[in-house]
Amino acid sequence: MRLLAVETSTLTGALALLDGETLIAESRFNVAVTHGERLLVAVDALLAGARWRVADLDALAVAVGPGSFTGLRIGVSTVKGLAFATGKPVVAVPTLDGLAWNVPFAARPVCPILDAKKGEVYTALFLTQGGRLERLTPDRAVAPRALAEELGRDPGAPVVFVGDGVAPHAALLRDALGAGAWLAPPGCRLPSAASVADLARRALARGEAADPASLVPRYVRPSEAELVRERRQHVGHPN
Repeated sequence: MRLLAVETSTLTGALALLDGETLIAESRFNVAVTHGERLLVAVDALLAGARWRVADLDALAVAVGPGSFTGLRIGVSTVKGLAFATGKPVVAVPTLDGLAWNVPFAARPVCPILDAKKGEVYTALFLTQGGRLERLTPDRAVAPRALAEELGRDPGAPVVFVGDGVAPHAALLRDALGAGAWLAPPGCRLPSAASVADLARRALARGEAADPASLVPRYVRPSEAELVRERRQHVGHPN
């Protein structure tokens, strides 16, 4: 099973090639300066480095959010285009699931936290059971302090934190959880295309795949454009 995974949930994007359980290649790039057509160039470069062609791929995977609205649109639209062009199956992997899978052997709950702007973080809670990732809570956007206080209500219960929200909120998490705030090392904090690829591989083994036509990002909260439209409708200005 040869699989290409695309992860563009944050400004640090990533691509990975997986052959069975072997990671063949992984690359990172800045989504802020990588428009849709440049992402395809990056895909071509990664495939060329592995001496693969698009035709050699058996499946595609993409992180679908939550995360950067622009980054998610670029990643999802690129993978949809490849799926329509090649007929390859696609797996949609929630971004926070992929982040939690960066530390698959954690014996404690794992809490990914991604910067959601506007004073909030995207988060959820996971636990690895029998080699499988189990979701304990739904994805949501919440203020970092509210999250820290919520998790700190159970003193002595360690939580493993991953994501780009760890560094800016480390002091807050330690204040609320004390020794129970287990901060993943820097190398495990960023979204990983390799983790997305491995979750997709496992999903395909279970016969799970997404319909490319209905594949859309998971934003969790409305975009700024949707908020503007709602405000206009509320005051009687539909246009």
